[in-house]
Amino acid sequence: MKKLRDIPESDRPREKLQQKGAESLSDKELMAILLGSGTKGHDVLTVAGRILKILDGSNGNLYIEELQKIEGVGLAKATLIAAALEFARRRIRPEGLKISFPADILPLIQHYADRKQEHFICISINGANEVVKSRVVSVGLVNKTQVHPREVFADPITDRASAIIVAHNHPVGTLTPSNEDIEITRQLKSAGDTLGIRLLDHIVFNHKGYYSFLENGEM
Repeated sequence: MKKLRDIPESDRPREKLQQKGAESLSDKELMAILLGSGTKGHDVLTVAGRILKILDGSNGNLYIEELQKIEGVGLAKATLIAAALEFARRRIRPEGLKISFPADILPLIQHYADRKQEHFICISINGANEVVKSRVVSVGLVNKTQVHPREVFADPITDRASAIIVAHNHPVGTLTPSNEDIEITRQLKSAGDTLGIRLLDHIVFNHKGYYSFLENGEM
């Protein structure tokens, strides 16, 4: 993993933010700025990457104790991260976002495009076509994630969702759905029909764009 000192000064997170704006930074770079610095033996970008792995798997339930288990993260850094995330949650909530087309959920998930592993995401939708909650259901390998319908629908049932949209990133290769993507879409649609929770779309995405099963007539 490339360390901060190995990156040209103009491409370092703070300088990049100043020159190109916060929206140009990856999640890891934004986290590195929050951390400010690493510790002896723990480069700030390495620590930021480890924190993101914890956050991606936390399903929205962040515990300071978990962050402190990461080498290079003490109580001060852990509380700073928790406070920053809660502040952002209070100001910018996906809940209530109106969905006219399934691809409207892309701003909620696009930050997962830079992940090195596949992240399978489920967005609960209510009867008014508004986002109830967006969650990471599963984190997999570089080109494959394991997911089961019961894991996907567990939270939407609790949310009393009337529909869901699922999505996952393709870290490598094209946006073309794999045979596994097609099969899990079929399974989720069938399970949703049984549960009374419609599967509106399955979106495959990366930095370059997205592939919608619905838009391609595969729903």
